[in-house]
This record gives sequence, C-alpha cells and structure tokens, in this order.
Amino acid sequence: MILINLLPHREVARKKRQEVFNVSLAVSALIGGFISLTIYLWYQGQIDTQQVQNVTLENEIKLLDGQIKDISGLEAEIAALRARQQAVENLQADRNLPVHLLTELVNQLPDGVYINSMKQDNQTVMLQGVAQSSERVSELLRNLSSNTPWFAKPELVEIVAGNITLGTRDQRRVANFTVRVRLVRSSELQKSAQGAVSDVNSPSSVKK
Repeated sequence: MILINLLPHREVARKKRQEVFNVSLAVSALIGGFISLTIYLWYQGQIDTQQVQNVTLENEIKLLDGQIKDISGLEAEIAALRARQQAVENLQADRNLPVHLLTELVNQLPDGVYINSMKQDNQTVMLQGVAQSSERVSELLRNLSSNTPWFAKPELVEIVAGNITLGTRDQRRVANFTVRVRLVRSSELQKSAQGAVSDVNSPSSVKK
C-alpha cells in the first residue's frame, strides 16, 4: 500500500524544530533557575555566617571594653595609692627639714652676713638679711649652691645698698639682700646618692 503525505512537509519540520526549541528553552530556564537559586543560597549562607561572626565579635569587644574600663579604674586606684604613699613619705621626711635648715644655714653663713627674717613655703625658703658687702652675699650664694646637699638653686631676688648706725657718729654701708633657695628632702638625697653609686658601678665608668 502506498502512503501519500498530503500535509506540507516543510510545515511539519518547522513545527518539530519549534517544539524542540521550546523544550530546550524550558530546560535551559530550569537549569539557569537552579544554578541561580544555588548561588543565592550559598551567598545567603555566607552572609548569615558572617553576621553570626560579627555578633560574636561585638560581644567580645564589649567584654574587652569592660575589662579595659576595669583596668583603667585599677590603674587610677594604684596611682592614687602611690600618690598617698609618696605624700606620707614626704611628710615623714619633712619632719627633720627644719633641723637641717637651721643647722646648714648656720654652717653656710659667711662672716659679716646676718639673717633678719626667714620664711619657708613647702620647700622654698626666703631669706632676708644684711651683709657687710655684696661680695659677702655672693659668697653666701656660692656656699648654698656647692657646700651643702640640703640646699639647691639659690637665687638672689634683691640686693639694696643701705646704711646702719653703730654709734652716735659711726655709720657704715651695708647690703640688704633677699635670697630664695630650695630645701632638698631626705628622699631626694637618697635618690641622688643611689644614682651616683649606679654611675660609679656602670661598665662605662669602669672601662674609663
């Protein structure tokens, strides 16, 4: 039996190609959607993981901030305790300062120099007196600067020429002066002595 195709064969072929194209397009769309969904889910998982890590880091930072505040508070308390300890040590050392002040002042006064008044403010001492000449005042400043460890940084504040009457007709020229000097604490002397011993025992000084 002979079969005769009465349909146009070109139309049938075009229809088949169209169907294959549509199927391929649908499959490609499904594959593309699956790949896109997979990538989205992967990125979302990475974002969620990073967010969890960020929350953990923020909590750790808060804990460290609290510990830093505690450490700062402890450092402030330690500094306050050290300041109190230093104040107590200074008070204990300052108990003997008036004795050293009067003893050293008597020892360092040159002949012809007299002290009329003395005022102490903490470690600063103001001396007002009379000298037979300005050279005697200079000698007093040298003595206070180099002959005793209990005084430091003597400074001539004022010197004024004047006259004094020794008798009915005897008048002499004198120098009225004001000197400022710093009184050294016992603790400062000890530190200076320890520093001098360290310098003597240092390798560089031994080599010399």
